[in-house]
Amino acid sequence: MDSTATPAITPEDADVARAVRVLALLAEPTRFRIILATQYGPMSVNHLADIVERSPAAVSQHLAKLRAAGLVRRESHGNQAFYSAVDEHAIAIAHAVAMQAEHHADGTSSQHHAGENPT
Repeated sequence: MDSTATPAITPEDADVARAVRVLALLAEPTRFRIILATQYGPMSVNHLADIVERSPAAVSQHLAKLRAAGLVRRESHGNQAFYSAVDEHAIAIAHAVAMQAEHHADGTSSQHHAGENPT
C-alpha cells in the first residue's frame, strides 16, 4: 500500500460526523430492528411494535429519531401513520452488520465467498 496516498475520507470531512450519527442510531437494538423491518415497505406503529416486541409508544419515539435523521419516511393513510426505511445505505449497513454477527456467532469467516451478495 502506498503510504503517500490520501485517504478518501479524512477526519475533517463533515461526512464522518454524519456517518457516526447514523451508526449511533443503528447501534440501538430497537432502531436496528425497525430499519430491518421497514425495508420492504410501510408498516404501522402497532405492527412494528409487535415485530420488535416493544410498546407502540417506545417504537414511536425510536421512529421519531430515525425520521429526524432521514432514515425512515412517514406516510399517513386516514388517521394511521405508516413508516418505511428510505436510506438504502443504512439498510445495507444493517445487513452487513447482521451478516457479520451471524458469521461471528457460527464461527465462519467474516469474509464473503466470491460472488456472494452482502445485502
